[in-house]
Amino acid sequence: MSVGLLFAGQGAQAVGMGQSVYAGSPLARRLYEEADRILGWSLSEISFNGPEDKLTETRVCQPALFVHGYALYAVAAERGAVGEATAALGLSLGELTALTVAGALDFETGLRVVAERGRLMQEACESTAGAMASLIGGTPELAASLCAEHDVDMANLNCPGQIVVSGESAKVAALVEAAKESKVFRMVVPLKVAGAYHSRLMASARDRFGEYLQGVVIGRPRLAVFSNVTGATVSEPDEIRRRLTEQVVSSVRWEDNMRAAAALGVERFIEFGPGAVLAGLARRIDRGWPVTSISEFADLPA
Repeated sequence: MSVGLLFAGQGAQAVGMGQSVYAGSPLARRLYEEADRILGWSLSEISFNGPEDKLTETRVCQPALFVHGYALYAVAAERGAVGEATAALGLSLGELTALTVAGALDFETGLRVVAERGRLMQEACESTAGAMASLIGGTPELAASLCAEHDVDMANLNCPGQIVVSGESAKVAALVEAAKESKVFRMVVPLKVAGAYHSRLMASARDRFGEYLQGVVIGRPRLAVFSNVTGATVSEPDEIRRRLTEQVVSSVRWEDNMRAAAALGVERFIEFGPGAVLAGLARRIDRGWPVTSISEFADLPA
């Protein structure tokens, strides 16, 4: 049975993530120790013990999720538990985890790229006043119309009836009030985030990240990997660089990614990362897709 590997994005993090797999697997322990060495600071300490506000910082959170997802996958693969993996998909920063698992980047390069992405995005957050909100129960067309009216961007098209918008704080606040008054959405939820991810407010991070990627060695992935920007597969190194750069300010077309993987023949999915966020989205897209979530060492088969 063809398997698709799923990797979480920012927002899924939780203090304690990775601690059980570090304690239970020599391979995971080596990966965390290598990550601490590469970064020059203790990612493992913050991942395992917090504090939460430190783990939530974009520059910390992104590499923490990358290492956690990669370590869980590596241990599962070591145990022969990933089956016939043919595709890898990641939401936002998870796309870089997917590319690394698929062999387009080695672990050290992937971690360095994620750390630079997180650093640049945090700087963009700190230099702008941005916010995000989730629109539940409406259509993409209604959300697009509302975004155009309030000069706000669509950040995520996660699944049917769940769209995230992103932009200047005052404009997002006005959109939230208008959405509530319109009653066309079942729920409108302002999100607790550090900035306006996947919006034009990340333009400075996009430009500098694009320059950085020009010096990064990227190979062709051995698995099908999907671009959040297009919803379709991406395999040529130059296109991977271009799409990763665009992704910083573009809408994440997660529903399109999942449907494209299924159309390619993926019959079941395995999620690697904290919680089961992507499994929940998958069920809202197609309840017929089997999805297994692995977030702790106990979730791994012996």
